[in-house]
Amino acid sequence: MFKLAHLSDPHLGPLAKFSLHELLGKRATGYVNWRRKRRHAHDMEVLALIVADIRAQQPDHIACTGDVAHIGLPNEFKTAVTFLDTLGPREMVSFVPGNHDAYAQSSLKPLASLLGPWCADDVGAAGYPWYRKRGNVALIGLNSGVPTLPLMATGRIGRDQIARAEVLLDRAKAEGLVRVVLIHHPPYLGGAKRGRELVDAEAFEAMLKRHGADLVLHGHNHTFSLAWRPGPEHDVPIVGVPSASIGPLGHGERATWHLFKIEGDADAPMISVEQRGFEPDGTVIMRQQIALRAKAV
Repeated sequence: MFKLAHLSDPHLGPLAKFSLHELLGKRATGYVNWRRKRRHAHDMEVLALIVADIRAQQPDHIACTGDVAHIGLPNEFKTAVTFLDTLGPREMVSFVPGNHDAYAQSSLKPLASLLGPWCADDVGAAGYPWYRKRGNVALIGLNSGVPTLPLMATGRIGRDQIARAEVLLDRAKAEGLVRVVLIHHPPYLGGAKRGRELVDAEAFEAMLKRHGADLVLHGHNHTFSLAWRPGPEHDVPIVGVPSASIGPLGHGERATWHLFKIEGDADAPMISVEQRGFEPDGTVIMRQQIALRAKAV
């Protein structure tokens, strides 16, 4: 059995130091939003409890699907390096960016350079999609984080990433591996509200229909979700996880992470998910278990 932990949207705080020059453009509105809401909603003590619970379950690998930052400041990625290192050794932690990480054009270079060790493939090559083989699992990481206009949080994969992902999905299938795709935005039509959606979700769905996958994991919405989309042999489960840091002062679902237990191979994958979340009494408990069986097409 391969145990895969999934967390997303920790929105690390407190906000790193910055210059007034760095608040030009979209970051100005993002900073106001952080001051008014996000700094109270995202509780680092709660996140520490979530991380402790992840480590206690002794997963084989940990996947973080983005939004370690608030407004994509270079110093925020230094905070993210420290956080990702608390999860475990770098070879057992993977990362894909979210829209808050790619908040501005000036975010992209420090994002790539500082968080590169968690986004490289097995031979150390940078770029998306990346491919990591772990046990009986192939992890394929896509980048949907792109700079957008103020008040927009859309994502985009692009034709080139999709074309390369198709090759990797086929490679993993040929190697007999269970295929797990990581992405920040919900990669299906209707997965997020307008202005927050993956703009090429239809192209992602078409890719799944042609090449298949066994599991797709995402964050972004700060809510739990389970959707199914058709593949060539069986329907594909797409699972969204809430934020890992929403505390008592936040709205919506409290901090949560998911533990996936993956058995079998490409021909007969068996996957279940255990949802574990923060409670007001300071504990992290198991909320529910779901068996993800391949549905007949």
